[in-house]
Amino acid sequence: MEVLPLVFTSGWASGINAYAVVLLLGLFGATGLSDEVPESLQRPEVLIAAGALFLCEAVADKIPYVDSAWDSVHTLIRPAAGAWVGALLAGQSGSLPDVAAGLVGGSTALASHAVKAGTRMAVNTSPEPFSNVIVSLAEDLGVAGIVTFAMFNPEAAAVIAGVLLLTGLTVLFFLASRIRRFLRRRAQRREERRLAAGTGPPPPP
Repeated sequence: MEVLPLVFTSGWASGINAYAVVLLLGLFGATGLSDEVPESLQRPEVLIAAGALFLCEAVADKIPYVDSAWDSVHTLIRPAAGAWVGALLAGQSGSLPDVAAGLVGGSTALASHAVKAGTRMAVNTSPEPFSNVIVSLAEDLGVAGIVTFAMFNPEAAAVIAGVLLLTGLTVLFFLASRIRRFLRRRAQRREERRLAAGTGPPPPP
């Protein structure tokens, strides 16, 4: 169970930015700052791919409505990444079964992804784009800070990640009305594009 706090924290962070988690863990392992990182995360091709995808997310995550589309695509990717990283960490330490670690990492990533995606929907109801940039930067810095802290104090980092997750779920509950407003706007935009393209249903005879 020694690796459980790190699995939980990496799962929470993966739900927000999975590529940053893989990149940070790989760099910590490759530079010798941590012995907890499995070699598969330190491979050059993994680091290059994670770095390139992190840059793509860093851009997409700061553009209104594009960020929500990106989140939709990653609804499966982020939990899968959390489960994968958790299983690798467990296999590296041998203190927790891989399946159990995968379940912890994946479920935690799914919960934090729901918070992130829902929060972005609420933010996108604001007419100005600056809130998206501010929220995105806060998420990036938060993931980097918590993952780095977890390398040296995993128990305390897991407590912080747990508090942030519970806080996010609570905030998401109170943002439900704004999220519904975003979904209505998105449906309206799709209908307008469909009508503009002339793909509407034919008039009745």
